[in-house]
Amino acid sequence: MRNVVTRIPETLQSIRILSRAGLVPFPRLDEGLRSLRTVKQIGPIAGPVRMSARRDPRKVGIVDELGPLTYSQLESRSNALARAWAQRGLGEGSVIGVLCRDHRGLIDSMVASGKLGSRLLLLNTGFAKPQFADVVKRENVSALVYDEEFAPLLDAVEPAIPRFLAWTDTPAGESATTLEELIVNTDDRPLPNPGKPGGFVLLTSGTTGTPKGAPRQVKSGLSAAQLLDRIPMRVNECTVIAAPLFHGTALSQFIISFALGCTVVVRRKFDPEATLKMIQDNKATELVVVPVMLQRILDLGEDVVGSYDTSSLRIVFSAGSALSPELGNRATKAFGDVVYNLYGSTEVAVATVATPEDWRAAPGTVGKVPCGCRVNLYDDHGARITEPDVIGRIFVGSDLAFGGYTDGRNKEVIDGLLSSGDVGHFDAEGRLFIDGRDDDMIVSGGENVYPVEVENLLAEHPGVVEAAVIGVTDPEFGQRLRAFVVRRDGIDLDEDGVKAHVKANLARYKVPRDVQFLESLPRNPTGKLLRGKLSEMA
Repeated sequence: MRNVVTRIPETLQSIRILSRAGLVPFPRLDEGLRSLRTVKQIGPIAGPVRMSARRDPRKVGIVDELGPLTYSQLESRSNALARAWAQRGLGEGSVIGVLCRDHRGLIDSMVASGKLGSRLLLLNTGFAKPQFADVVKRENVSALVYDEEFAPLLDAVEPAIPRFLAWTDTPAGESATTLEELIVNTDDRPLPNPGKPGGFVLLTSGTTGTPKGAPRQVKSGLSAAQLLDRIPMRVNECTVIAAPLFHGTALSQFIISFALGCTVVVRRKFDPEATLKMIQDNKATELVVVPVMLQRILDLGEDVVGSYDTSSLRIVFSAGSALSPELGNRATKAFGDVVYNLYGSTEVAVATVATPEDWRAAPGTVGKVPCGCRVNLYDDHGARITEPDVIGRIFVGSDLAFGGYTDGRNKEVIDGLLSSGDVGHFDAEGRLFIDGRDDDMIVSGGENVYPVEVENLLAEHPGVVEAAVIGVTDPEFGQRLRAFVVRRDGIDLDEDGVKAHVKANLARYKVPRDVQFLESLPRNPTGKLLRGKLSEMA
């Protein structure tokens, strides 16, 4: 635990950062304090809705496929939904599981759960039935909110669990209780504040097995400084969120956008060209994506991308998986110096952020450590590494880091910092680079190899859409590299061409021994590469 000597200057710096973004409204400091108190009482999602509705009731809070809703409407709708749920026995101590795509029903549920003091469980829309059933049981879900398309999954859980339909493309059956019915037919007066906020649970990416639950409790509105220190979001702007809100990448930007009183634009399913239109039509200042989404937008081609007016963008926020130097450079060419690359995880939250200046100086970096965060590197024996350009295990600390999984397990901790599960190095200017997962490194013929270096190089080849590299067992060298490559249409590329490209740029022992061409790489709904699937193919 850091002492008060460290905390005081950090707190003052956080206040300056929030003031710069417009969250501390001088000279009305009472309004800023009131906002912080409201967040502490009902949480980081419901709190900003209440404050934004008070400041400007007519300000548009969200835009979805059904149209806009003002902050005042969001406040009233969530009051009614919270009351309806309370009448059905939900409240403090309840766990409300939400299995929805991005639309007003999801957001209504997120805000209403905060007003009740219930714990919000954000469920992955890519779940198979066994995963869904395991998570619902393990997290002791009290009620389920779901979209019609996911109704078949509900057969796997206890029928006694109340369920509410959030989105339907067909008339709801008589037995289905819809959120809209509850909202329309219930008093929308404000509720008393809960005894304490319920918080929310994010699920790990779940690339193998059943995802683990990582509970979150935002203890202070000052935590927003961790992002605002490095990302220049401002009040009353507009954020297009393409990444799914159940993922930490999107959720962090959603929460900050609401705190700033911004308009948030969402769509149920990602479509690259529709995303460009959303930016143009709403004059969006920020786009939130995972790298595979950014790639799909840019793969539309310069003519299509250029046909939409994206000049309003000040921020293209990318997180959730590695942003290769090639993809980040393409995005910079298309949109300008607006790419911000965040490194973090479900467990550690924010670790570092690369600004456009960082990216220009060192493409591929995940940037520097923001206010309120600490990042240290350690060797395999737990000794701290302080020299630049020396690879070590990454450990992160902040007020947003979780305190352990909901099943009681935890990540490794050193000096109060939590393992991210990755290895990396700092350069002499304090910029962090990710060299791979700590269990991804292979030893081939006595040489240490991190596959991400080869992946980034292959991504630069004009004939490659995307590539992944893993280690496989080799009887002679112990392990060897196997590359999985998605070829670009119209460009001739064979196995020898892939190997020659690596050999011309990296050491011989980093050249893949095997190359397999695929139509696409296996990914989960948040775009994270499923390396286990590749191992099965190998």
